[in-house]
Amino acid sequence: MNSSSGRVMDLPAHFTQPVRIISLAPADTPRLNGIDEAHAQRLAEVFESLPPILVHRPTMRVIDGMHRLRAASSLGVEFIDAQFFDGPEDEAFIQSVARNIAHGLPLSIADRRAAAERILVSFPAMSDRSIAVYTGLDAKTVADVRRRSAVENPQPNVRVGRDGRAHPLDRTAERRRAAELMTSRPGMPLRAVAQETGLSLGTAHDVRQRLLRGEEPVPPPGPPQQSDAAAGRAGDRGLQAPASKEGGQLPARRPRSAAARGALETLRVLAGDPSLRHSESGREFIRWLHAHFFTDEAWRRRINAIPAHDVEAVTDIAMKCSDTWRRFAEELSERRSSRNK
Repeated sequence: MNSSSGRVMDLPAHFTQPVRIISLAPADTPRLNGIDEAHAQRLAEVFESLPPILVHRPTMRVIDGMHRLRAASSLGVEFIDAQFFDGPEDEAFIQSVARNIAHGLPLSIADRRAAAERILVSFPAMSDRSIAVYTGLDAKTVADVRRRSAVENPQPNVRVGRDGRAHPLDRTAERRRAAELMTSRPGMPLRAVAQETGLSLGTAHDVRQRLLRGEEPVPPPGPPQQSDAAAGRAGDRGLQAPASKEGGQLPARRPRSAAARGALETLRVLAGDPSLRHSESGREFIRWLHAHFFTDEAWRRRINAIPAHDVEAVTDIAMKCSDTWRRFAEELSERRSSRNK
């Protein structure tokens, strides 16, 4: 198991071998109530078809399979098939939790919350989503466990995601450095600023927009963002969504901006222009323009569908599309200027 990358490694079948039961130590189980004897008895009835248990080789402690081990003992079996895990003990516990939620007797919510709290003690930088994958909890529940345990266990300023990359929570220094670069080297490409500062492309874009508006490069204190790449939504922070009947949040309704109304009106005028309507190429252009046209209202309805781990990729796509539209506008502007000469 690789705790930093957020992936549980399956062990190949050829690692299976018989182990003497008396050589095994009891599991460091995530089950608060220990072994369920009735479940162990049910397993004893189908013992021959059970998968191998998982054992921590350095300590010979059972990681996954205490109910199977109890079933074997009740049958008077001397050996049991086992696979081995050679990693550290704290990672062995994560293996135990992950495997217990994947099969067998389900862990209770209390078991999973307790497991999440223990993982946070051993791996405080691990992201909420990674811990959620291991424990079978919702990421919001893990975040709640983290907040409750933060008093006794201070949390670091980074999160290690399932991709194995460290993501700092506070980007103040990086944002200020980006602002310095943009001020001292105004022609520096946004991607180069992002690479030099370690910011995402979306956050670098947000810094630039803040500077253009005469604002500080660092957003004012407010509710925590899901990810640094989501900082581009700073202008929406003051809009609160109404609560749904289930207690969740509904998308906030925003009035259509004057700019959006103006753009839509311009699009309608173009669609009715005889110079375009009466030629195949013109009609094709209008269809193309309709397919690629959208307003702030349109993307705001869809932005919450993007999972946190895809934000940076979608941001990159949006920025590339923005650059393409800018070049298109510049080409049109140059053509208009040349015609007016």
